Amino acid sequence: METLRITKRIAPSTDSPPAVELRDVVKSFSRGSSVTRVVDHVDLTVATGECVFLLGPSGSGKTTLLSIIGCVLTADSGMVRILGRDVRGLEPDEAALLRLRHIGFVFQRFHLIRGLNACENVAVPLTLAGWDAADAADRASELLARVEMRDKADEQPHRLSVGQCQRVAFARALAADPDMILADEPTASLDAKTGQQAIELLREITVATGKTAIVVTHDPRILPFADRILHMENGQLEERPAMDDVMMDVVSHPTEQLAATHTT
Repeated sequence: METLRITKRIAPSTDSPPAVELRDVVKSFSRGSSVTRVVDHVDLTVATGECVFLLGPSGSGKTTLLSIIGCVLTADSGMVRILGRDVRGLEPDEAALLRLRHIGFVFQRFHLIRGLNACENVAVPLTLAGWDAADAADRASELLARVEMRDKADEQPHRLSVGQCQRVAFARALAADPDMILADEPTASLDAKTGQQAIELLREITVATGKTAIVVTHDPRILPFADRILHMENGQLEERPAMDDVMMDVVSHPTEQLAATHTT
């Protein structure tokens, strides 16, 4: 098994306000007369520069919580401060501007735009932010080089492998130089080797730039890349020591995991 190349992270910043502060956050959804509480009085603090993984079974509320942090959904109640700003009272256009300028998203199915090549896909957030087309293309080319995809800049998504599409998605998430990266199951569509490479790349980029990363995942193979691991079930959060989770998986999958070593 390949050695896990885990980039060493400097301690998260204590000079900046937390990237995420949630206090007593609740979110429910209604269907007819039935009301389901998906996020149940959650408290969470994520330091600036921290890489946090969020685990839990399907339907546990992970993606809903990520959507609240990403200002896609609004909490029903509780305090939500993102990047030092109280976001619960934001108008839709204000929330959209916050997402555009400060939050990068990586999705399980990439959501690359058909009909646009890799470079154009990466440039989309910049175009929406009002960048000059030539400057946006230069920035996109620079980011594709960073994720080792510059030679595929002119290729459309259907001509790329799933791993290559994920690299383009990472580049797009970084286009506007956001303060925080939110990734929802970023390795779910990838095989083991490509998934490891993808999460290595995500951690390397966030560590190098001091960005905060929050990753929703079911993939136990990538747990060593987390600074902190949280578990969500029935809408509630609990923290689990990262290495305990890794060792539990080693016991469950010894032939896959036992040979893994960590370098810093």
